[in-house]
Order: sequence, then structure tokens, then C-alpha cells
Amino acid sequence: MSTPTTIEQDDLRSRLPDPAQFFTEVGTIAGAMSKAPGNGSIPQATITLVHLRAGQITGSTYHTVRQTGILRDAGEPEERITAVASWRDAPYFSDAERVALELAEAVLLPNPSGERVGDDLYARASAHYDDKALWTLTLAIAQICFFIPVALIAKPIPGMPIGKNYRK
Repeated sequence: MSTPTTIEQDDLRSRLPDPAQFFTEVGTIAGAMSKAPGNGSIPQATITLVHLRAGQITGSTYHTVRQTGILRDAGEPEERITAVASWRDAPYFSDAERVALELAEAVLLPNPSGERVGDDLYARASAHYDDKALWTLTLAIAQICFFIPVALIAKPIPGMPIGKNYRK
């Protein structure tokens, strides 16, 4: 049986260099996209749980590692972090968090039998969130959806701070 290879952080490389060298406005765009969901109408933990689930669904190691680190730094219990992938069966989430995770899945996963965000899911979400909070949740999902192609194509280095996560 072989021993798994450990890759040192210094050996990791991104596929592409930092996009800021080509598009100076990318920092402004990223900052603006982060500001709207941070308006306080829903807990930051909920936003980060949704972002973590999106990273898991899309197979983005970068986002999975990043969101897990944010949750840990915020003091979230390890059980909640590790149970995001199985949130439907896990006892660690509030009903509001569950509907937020379900909305993220509805947006990111195909529904072969019809509408992704049906009236029933919307009704359950609106029972927990007012209009501003629903828009905040919608923009939080849009925010992570903007950054997923960046992570999957450019492959920024997981675990490295923003601005230092690209090396070619």
C-alpha cells in the first residue's frame, strides 16, 4: 500500500496568473459582490454555509477549503462544517439555514422534472426570510456562482490568502 503524497504549499501552482494583472476592475467587482450579501439581513454563517455547499456541489477544492476556513475562523463547530454535504440528515442546522442550502442546491443542480426553484421552495424560503433577506441570499448564491468558474478554470491555490493565491 502506498503512502499518500503530501504536497507542500510552496509547490502548488495555479493554472493562470492573478486576473488583476489583466483586469484592474476585478478587485472592485469582487468587493462589490461581497458587500451586498454582507448587509446583515441574514447571518454571515448562513452565507458561508451556502458558499461551502456551492463549492462542494461544483467540486471546487478552492472554495471548499476557503469557506471551511472562514467558518472555522468564525468559531463554527466542526460538526456543522463537516455536515454541510449531508445537511438534509444532519441535526446541526436551523430551518432557515436548511432552506438556504436547499435554494443553493436548486440553483446549482439540474432538475430533470421541472423548475429548479418551484413555488413550494420559494414559499418555504419566504417563510424564513423577508424580501431584503431573500435578495441577500439570492445575491450570495450569485456571488459564489461568479467565482466558481474562476476557481475551476484558473485553479487558485487553496488555503492561500486572496492576492497570494496565484502563482505560475
